[in-house]
Amino acid sequence: MALCCSLSNEVPEHPVVSPVSGSVFERRLIEKYIADNGVDPINGKEITVDQLIEIKTPPIVKPKVPSATSIPAVLKSLQDEWDAVMLNSFTLRQQLQTARQELSHALYQHDAACRVIARLHKEVSTAREALATLKPQTGYAAVSTPSVAASAEAGGVAAQPIEAAGLTPEIISQLQDKATVLTQERKRRGKTMPEGLATAEALKGYKTLASHPALHSASMPGILTMDVHAADTSHILTGGNDRCATVFNKDTEQVVAVLKGHTKKVTKVLYHPEEEVAITASPDATIRVWNITGSSQSAIIRAHDGPVTGLSLHATGEYVLSTSLDQHWAFSDIRVGRLLTKVADTDGNPLTTAQFHPDGLIFGTGTQDSQIKIWDLKEQSNVANFPGHSGPIAALSFSENGYYLATAAEDSCVKLWDLRKLKNFKTIQLDEGYEVKDLCFDQSGTYLAVAGTDVRVYLCKQWETLKTFNDHTALAMGVRFGNHAQSIASVSMDRTLKIYGIE
Repeated sequence: MALCCSLSNEVPEHPVVSPVSGSVFERRLIEKYIADNGVDPINGKEITVDQLIEIKTPPIVKPKVPSATSIPAVLKSLQDEWDAVMLNSFTLRQQLQTARQELSHALYQHDAACRVIARLHKEVSTAREALATLKPQTGYAAVSTPSVAASAEAGGVAAQPIEAAGLTPEIISQLQDKATVLTQERKRRGKTMPEGLATAEALKGYKTLASHPALHSASMPGILTMDVHAADTSHILTGGNDRCATVFNKDTEQVVAVLKGHTKKVTKVLYHPEEEVAITASPDATIRVWNITGSSQSAIIRAHDGPVTGLSLHATGEYVLSTSLDQHWAFSDIRVGRLLTKVADTDGNPLTTAQFHPDGLIFGTGTQDSQIKIWDLKEQSNVANFPGHSGPIAALSFSENGYYLATAAEDSCVKLWDLRKLKNFKTIQLDEGYEVKDLCFDQSGTYLAVAGTDVRVYLCKQWETLKTFNDHTALAMGVRFGNHAQSIASVSMDRTLKIYGIE
């Protein structure tokens, strides 16, 4: 039987055997390998050239030594190169085998860790649900602060909304003073565009800059709502099917806080424009105020008997408007978690959404029977109605100019209303079957974004479609503009937060 080199798989001219592994090698190959690595190539044990054992074979008649310019010299050079390739190939095969083993081990550990985490998460969720069901008051007390305790003393209990304190003359004066200041600021700005506002041409060139899929649990996928910090638009607040709200920094791509406490999905969120405070609402009939820095609740407002469907923060930053399927809208103090007033819909219809006018003295609500209603906050009365949609109202948004109101329902269109003339002056008809889930004007009132089947941006007054984003794989549930419309963010049932802008 012919000898075969374990490195080159060829018959060796000068065979030697390794006493460490018992393998046969071509002398020149094994000597080069030992000089480079100092170990046996088969089992990795240390070995020296002196330990190699030569195998006696019949002598081979060699040709004359070729000259440097002969063809055999060229062949000798090629042989040397071949030897080097064989050594390198053998080393690479060994490294590949080692990498495969390490990868297999790492994947096994990752799979085991994911299973353990999923089981623990399920056990914790089950325990929280049981605690909230059996001992709701005890559970809330564990995370309550003095402000929450004050709310409870005022009449708030787990099954009943707290007693309304009423709009005092001081509160009404505060609302009026703020509205006067905002109106004067709007007149002072006039029709001039803010410096740094993205142009329509620039917006047409927006592309997807980032997609973040891991903000909420994969076991209950879907992001249902979002809001952006007005002072620092890099901070984005989202609410999802996993009953949590998440604060995310899009610049650092880091989760800042995860807010857990609701017993059902989070359907509405608000980011306080000047503070690290979040407000969330849920079908569990509660409104929760959070300190983002500490990821803790500072107040729980129990203003409704049914699922909360709409949230809007007053321009003072002190009060929140909410609507519910219990056919009422409510006005509450977020500092002490106290309900101030609660008013029933004039027609007894469940309310689906709410939005303050930029001045804060009037607001709009949407109903399940396709009505948009304008209310006077101070008088707590319905002052105007806008019929025309069909199906429950899905979203509404006031423009910063104070004149325009955009609304959408389940009729695949967006209607624009003039608050001065109290009439519909434009209807944007969308594709048949198009679902609208959210509407948002930018801070200057120049652009209108629509989220639903896709994400679209319109130029106001001309109502021209500037850009359409189709990269969500499910319904887009929320959309917001960044500072001066330099970026756009959207969330979707596909569990992703997407950022659009100039590359």
